[in-house]
Amino acid sequence: DPQQLELATSGKRKLRRFIVIDEVVDELYGSKVREYFEENNVQHKILALPTTEETKSMDLVLNILQEVQSFSIDRRTEPIIAIGGGVCLDIVGLAASLYRRRTPYIRVPTTLLSYVDASVGAKNGVNFLQCKNKLGGYTPPVASFLDRSFIQSIPRRHISNGLGEILKMALMKHKGLFDLLKSHGKYLLDTKFQSYSGSASHGDAALQTTRIAIETMLEELAPNLWEDDLDRLVDFGHLISPELEMRVLPSLMHGEAVNIDMAFMTYVAHARGLITAEEKEQIIQCMRGLELPVWHGGCSWPLIKRALTERLKHSGGQPRMPLPTGLGVAEIFNDTSEETLERAYKLWVRD
Repeated sequence: DPQQLELATSGKRKLRRFIVIDEVVDELYGSKVREYFEENNVQHKILALPTTEETKSMDLVLNILQEVQSFSIDRRTEPIIAIGGGVCLDIVGLAASLYRRRTPYIRVPTTLLSYVDASVGAKNGVNFLQCKNKLGGYTPPVASFLDRSFIQSIPRRHISNGLGEILKMALMKHKGLFDLLKSHGKYLLDTKFQSYSGSASHGDAALQTTRIAIETMLEELAPNLWEDDLDRLVDFGHLISPELEMRVLPSLMHGEAVNIDMAFMTYVAHARGLITAEEKEQIIQCMRGLELPVWHGGCSWPLIKRALTERLKHSGGQPRMPLPTGLGVAEIFNDTSEETLERAYKLWVRD
């Protein structure tokens, strides 16, 4: 809006920003963030909060809103900025969508998982009654600012966790991305997705991998931003994992739980004759190469049945099960029998 731009840059009114930052990110980068706003003469309030799956609640949203109210922002020209991982971006997105019905917000992801997943799309939410993201809405950010330099300070396990969501897009939509992960997975873990001039032999795998992952995610989400169509390939790995993740908190991270779900579903695809034994093995070996768990004792047969029953409740009475039909190609199935699921489960347990 030219008028808003003129107002913001004319100097008639000092720029103001309200920032919510994850407390761990604040310890690492808080001084740089403050310095940035001071150098640009922006009046700011920085709220550092513990944003984890355990604290992802309506209470934290209300805490943010009280601070927003006391700082007093203009809901048209002063977007709230969220700096952190997926949980932080989810909580702030929900808070912004509630404040005066909708206040613009900006996502600044600081983990690999949030960089390729939470940065894209419209969803936000919090956990409720021990159910993952049971409360939430669809309010896209006005922008997502992507900066891979944040990723260099996160632990190796967190990089692996993000690779779980990248692998999801590779298995569903992009054989080239799967080949990249298979060839360069260890390198990406070792270099923490940073680009180096000496990395020519890897063809800037970090840039290629993140770009393809985000582009394929956008391709899938953009035509169906409000999830009017419940047949979604991006739900691969998300049929059993929400139940598993909440059940075993905090022992599994989101991308790890998703990968365990994907590993089981790979066995289901093989049991249905959709992929060959060799393709199944390639997928499982790629997961291992990315240092992702392919099994968890908490993922019992009763939990799987319960999770799939829960799935039916919020997917229009159909399982809508995305399954690979090859490497980088997939379809959605509604006719997988319980006998096939159980057979796949027994093979998975055996292996």
